[in-house]
Amino acid sequence: ARVLIDSLDFDAVRACQLAEDWDTAGAMLAASGRRLQDAGADTVLIGTNLMHKVAPAVEAALDVPLLHIADAVGAAAQRRGFDRLAIVGTKWVMGETFYADRLARFGISTVAPAKERHDVLDAIIFDELTQGVVTDASRAIFIAEIEKLAAQGAQAVVLACTEIELLISPKDSPLPVLDSMATHAHAAAEACLEPVAI
Repeated sequence: ARVLIDSLDFDAVRACQLAEDWDTAGAMLAASGRRLQDAGADTVLIGTNLMHKVAPAVEAALDVPLLHIADAVGAAAQRRGFDRLAIVGTKWVMGETFYADRLARFGISTVAPAKERHDVLDAIIFDELTQGVVTDASRAIFIAEIEKLAAQGAQAVVLACTEIELLISPKDSPLPVLDSMATHAHAAAEACLEPVAI
């Protein structure tokens, strides 16, 4: 499949996140999606978990489908027989419902780390992983959180931030892993390579 990429300036995106200016972020990503559509894309993806918080704004700007990352994860979880997932990611993905609500469409319930742990995990993502820093100490923190979520009945864990796979591999995790980035990429390949109905 042909691929078009519109890579955004992460500093601008991050500024919106920190200011919680989701309207500006939504407009920025919607404009990006529209550029891709106008360049010929017949399916659009947002290559991040957190920015699916503004997926409705992107979908509203498009005439082609947006392949939502949580839909890809939900379908993969169904195929593997999971109906209760742990979610680890940025504080917004763990603490708000936009991701869990999308998984609920697949009959999947979710559990996330306790709210008081969100800032710790979020800091590891943004202060370490996005800077290429991977430490055993941070790996241990994530593993401990996944163990707690397993005790709450989670059958698998969603690595719901694309950088977490740098830290946690399937062999590290106390639960089976659903890598959101790989799952999204596979779903995109399947969608783009489907035969066109005539």
